[in-house]
Amino acid sequence: MSNRGSFSSRVGFILAAAGSAVGLGNIWRFPYLAGQNGGAAFLLIYLLFIFLLCFPVMVGEIAIGRSARRDAYGSYSALGGKRWGYLGLFGIIAGIFILSFYNVVAGWAFGYFLEISFGSLLNEGDFGNFFGNYVNDISDNLWFSLGFMVITAFVVSQGIQKGVERANKIMMPALYTILILLIIYSLTLDNAWAGVQFYLVPELDEISSQTIFDGLKQAFFSLSLGMGALITYGSYVGKNQNIVSSAAIISFADAMVAFLSGFMIFPMVFSQNISPTEGPALVFIVLPEVFHDMGPLLGRIIGGSFFLLLCFAALTSTISLLEVPTTYFVDQMKMRRSRIVWVLAIVIFILGLPTMMSQGMVPALNELPFYLNRDFLTFISDMCDISLTIGGCLMCLFIVTKWKITNMDNELAEGNPIYMRTFLRNYLHIMIGYVCPILLGGLSILIIDKYFGLGLFF
Repeated sequence: MSNRGSFSSRVGFILAAAGSAVGLGNIWRFPYLAGQNGGAAFLLIYLLFIFLLCFPVMVGEIAIGRSARRDAYGSYSALGGKRWGYLGLFGIIAGIFILSFYNVVAGWAFGYFLEISFGSLLNEGDFGNFFGNYVNDISDNLWFSLGFMVITAFVVSQGIQKGVERANKIMMPALYTILILLIIYSLTLDNAWAGVQFYLVPELDEISSQTIFDGLKQAFFSLSLGMGALITYGSYVGKNQNIVSSAAIISFADAMVAFLSGFMIFPMVFSQNISPTEGPALVFIVLPEVFHDMGPLLGRIIGGSFFLLLCFAALTSTISLLEVPTTYFVDQMKMRRSRIVWVLAIVIFILGLPTMMSQGMVPALNELPFYLNRDFLTFISDMCDISLTIGGCLMCLFIVTKWKITNMDNELAEGNPIYMRTFLRNYLHIMIGYVCPILLGGLSILIIDKYFGLGLFF
């Protein structure tokens, strides 16, 4: 195992793990869910779940990876036996399918960056029609998504320190810089304060079961939990590093990007008197209208910067998603990283083609039959939501019933000598032992109910 490599420092690990967490979910999915769920009310629920529920799960995943020093499958197998290894394999497969559709959406962001910065997108009169035609045209999408996958594979092929860590050390500071600059500009717009009020002043009557459901699902999805990513990254962490404090910083960094993205987007939306409840179209249809109204030069600068930000966020996540199966094949099959990365990239890109063709190009993929009743992209996204929450629930049960929580305590005490005497130890016991598996199990049931239209709760 000595040739696996490792992160060169705690900062390198934190930036890489934060990069894994920060992605399209923070800048694309979070704002439109917040807009649909009352703004500040959703933000409050989301932040509560990040720190109360997701933080303990993250600590558990990193501890498992560092203790076993293997990929997700190998970690569960080493600590719990071969049967538990299938849980790791389940997460790896889920990550592969997440990357297959994630790369397609990342390709959209990359294409929009080019079209706004150097093309004629801002001259369009109907941005909804443009987006519909854009995602229905495989020629551009094919090349943009392929280009994104090639960049991802190149970074991962370079290894942990020279690839994953180095890329995140560049992209994460760049991401925050662009985000803060866009916020500063956004707050100077007319009627920006209305957007700030919508986002920061909660109306408690806006909190519904749907708000809680979406907030919990988004918090778990945005931190890349339940699919082996943090187990994999944890396997490269040194024994002298404090897992608990590192997980707290990663959770904060992820939540901060989501928080700041809303702080950037809603003042822009309200400055144009546009409804914040536009849903998934908020980024690809509504915001281009905002950039168009800024004028040809400023619109290109601000709009191009926004979609460059989206590309950076997507890339930090696609890197971690590809790293998970790569580490599995390197550890379990003893394959050379430089070769298996490209094989996986090709396979995953091909798996993404149905997603790419499901936005109008192929009618059979645009609306799946029977109880599915949705396009293929939504089908894959929903299946991944289910797999992540189930994976997180079973991870907690693994710690409690098989690995034993005392072994997790011993692992967390490495690099943190005072851990055994802190309140956090008791808190983690309660959350991982009881609260997290119950909530995640319940969330899994709710998602399955909504997904299959059983009508039990929705």
